[in-house]
Amino acid sequence: MKTFNIHEAKTHLSRLIEMAVKGEPFIIAKSGKPMVKVEAYEQPCPDAKRRIGFMKGQIEMPDDFDTMFQKEIEEMFYGGSLEPPQDLPPKK
Repeated sequence: MKTFNIHEAKTHLSRLIEMAVKGEPFIIAKSGKPMVKVEAYEQPCPDAKRRIGFMKGQIEMPDDFDTMFQKEIEEMFYGGSLEPPQDLPPKK
């Protein structure tokens, strides 16, 4: 894999992009230290359509989903009460 310094990459960016698109990834380095790897972006197959609702009937949502574990969460935050403790020092 070829390595190019930042100045060289800026100067020849179009040519380097074409090189990556053709399947030749490259590395951009700064002061000889590799910084990034550039390679062609692979487009997802256009035939792979997203299917909305393909899991319908296979997943059940409990009726109490919005309040599940509410008591446990209140215990963790407030020691059991929904209201925050009143003995907190005043805000400055």
